[in-house]
Amino acid sequence: MSAAEATTRPAPQDRVFPPVAPCVVVSLALVIVGGIWMASYFPRRPPLAPPTVLWALSAALLVTGFVLLARVADFAWAVFGLVWRWALLAYVVTAGLIEFAFVHNGATGAPLALVTAMLVIFALDVATVIAVTVARYQTPPP
Repeated sequence: MSAAEATTRPAPQDRVFPPVAPCVVVSLALVIVGGIWMASYFPRRPPLAPPTVLWALSAALLVTGFVLLARVADFAWAVFGLVWRWALLAYVVTAGLIEFAFVHNGATGAPLALVTAMLVIFALDVATVIAVTVARYQTPPP
């Protein structure tokens, strides 16, 4: 990087960044509300319409967050990838433990499938928020 580039390039904390983290955090909140809704009904069969709507909104916000993130040109993608993979591993384990609790308490069929889909969104949301928060303040490679 030349000296002129270094002076014209804003510091990571001064760059305008799209609202990726807020999108993904709202997505996480929606999927948590849906999961609590589902858990409040077990072992009875829960109504699936409200949590399905919450899951769909959550998935749409997660995809929106990824689209916004993909459009960032000057970003520390290597740092993002490293943090995202390790955070995803940790939260896949966590989601697996939560899934086990639902299975252990008799969840089957469509309710279990919906809980599983919510847990996938949960793991992706948390890993993405952590990775975006770390990588956005890193200096991207030239």
